[in-house]
Amino acid sequence: MTQKPKVLVSDKLSETAVQIFRDRGIDVTFEPNLGKDKDRLLELIPQFDGLAIRSATKVTEKLLNAADNLKVVARAGIGVDNVDIPAASKKGVIVMNTPFGNSITTAEHAVAMMFAVARQIPEASASTHEGKWEKSKFMGVELTAKTLGVIGAGNIGSIVIERARGLKMKVIAYDPFLSEERAAKIGVEKVELDDLLGRADFITLHVPLTDKTRNILSAEAIAKLKPGVRIVNCARGGLVDEAALAEALKSGHVAGAAFDVFAEEPATNSPLFNLPNVVVTPHLGASTTEAQENVALQVAEQMSDYLLTGAVTNALNMPSVTAEEAKVMGPWVKLSGHLGAFIGQLTDEPIRAINILFDGEVSKMNTAALRASAVAGILKAANPDVNMVSAPVIAEDRGVKVSTTTQEKSGVFDAYIKLTIVTDTRERSVAGTVFSDGKPRFIQIKGINIDAEIGAHMVYTTNEDVPGIIGTLGNTMGSNGVNIANFTLGRNEKNGDAIALLYVDEPVAEPVIGALKATGMFDQVRPLVFDVA
Repeated sequence: MTQKPKVLVSDKLSETAVQIFRDRGIDVTFEPNLGKDKDRLLELIPQFDGLAIRSATKVTEKLLNAADNLKVVARAGIGVDNVDIPAASKKGVIVMNTPFGNSITTAEHAVAMMFAVARQIPEASASTHEGKWEKSKFMGVELTAKTLGVIGAGNIGSIVIERARGLKMKVIAYDPFLSEERAAKIGVEKVELDDLLGRADFITLHVPLTDKTRNILSAEAIAKLKPGVRIVNCARGGLVDEAALAEALKSGHVAGAAFDVFAEEPATNSPLFNLPNVVVTPHLGASTTEAQENVALQVAEQMSDYLLTGAVTNALNMPSVTAEEAKVMGPWVKLSGHLGAFIGQLTDEPIRAINILFDGEVSKMNTAALRASAVAGILKAANPDVNMVSAPVIAEDRGVKVSTTTQEKSGVFDAYIKLTIVTDTRERSVAGTVFSDGKPRFIQIKGINIDAEIGAHMVYTTNEDVPGIIGTLGNTMGSNGVNIANFTLGRNEKNGDAIALLYVDEPVAEPVIGALKATGMFDQVRPLVFDVA
């Protein structure tokens, strides 16, 4: 009986989400305060296949090194600052998040902050609570007919745009990845950043924090802002130069600001604190009952899908593969791995470049996942612990250039994959396809066409096309008690280069390989192993 996957939930997650794991056939351990007990977490983690977290659990390199069976870490929420993603990738652990579960909540908070700063609601509320009636002090502005500049028109930004259009605002957006077609569909004018800065009455940010977006509203950018603008940031701290913004607020160039996120969190001190008409909240963007429940349910479904079916959703360090793709692509993923394993086991020198050609129907599949499988197959020859997650990282660390090519159907097969590697001294290639029975097969090696079933244990030979090869192989195997399940031959031309692939029932002992080499008939004799489970 197959053992159930084991998942540890080390932070607070709803009981409904925990029940999803149980209903899907996952053995789940729910200890919502374990993330705060680093030593005990370190002690328990080796037994689990999956780890579900929020923000309290810190997934460090030390924890990952102890997690011998861990396959996936999933964060119920967007931010993964508490996960060492590079270390997870090297360990071969998938890191997932739930980027869409709190989108509406975050977008609504941005709109609420926009209203709050437009009408000075927090200050007016505090004043009224103190028994004052300072009606003339809190003169606000309407949102209707104002120009809203949206920096980042992705998932959350698009929701804000929709809400703003409902408020009869004119919306302009800066997003390098926003197409004109998409802009027209969501009813926004696509502009360059400088144009947005000079035209917007309100600006709201909805981009991740990267090297390109850090301080996107720098002191220089703030100087270009339209006088009287109000700025809302419910995305990430570090997108705005807080000190420069504080000076612009003091000078009156910027009329107001509303911030839910800060460069340093928890934010106990900021240049924006205690300034008039600045609304601040403690990173509440995702803090609604609905959002917390949504991300919890989403993380349970994502982890279960991966551990049970191989479907990968919202992964940060591996190409995503839907459940439907996983069913169709399963044999092709195996084939990619087998092609890589063939090359890896035959190559004893450093690989400089890898190219993967996807021909025909396979070129329309999720080639990023197939590429990862092929690279993993190559690298496993030297390191059995390599998988689809860690392989691209390791290849990059080694300076291996990996490229892919796609093309329309070009031969007798509806689809095939060809893998070519380059070393300092040679090129080596192998191609394969998947037949209608779902079984991967080698169809070309060294440019020589063949039709070889792939087995767990194989022997590969190269030689000149001369008489006696078949007899020598058969007699040597037979006299040493090795049963041949399948025997495939190929040659490029008469008396030219020839190859043979033997699919055998058991591993071939080194003395048998030595006996074949001793005949002097073979240029190369290699035992090969493939994971066909």
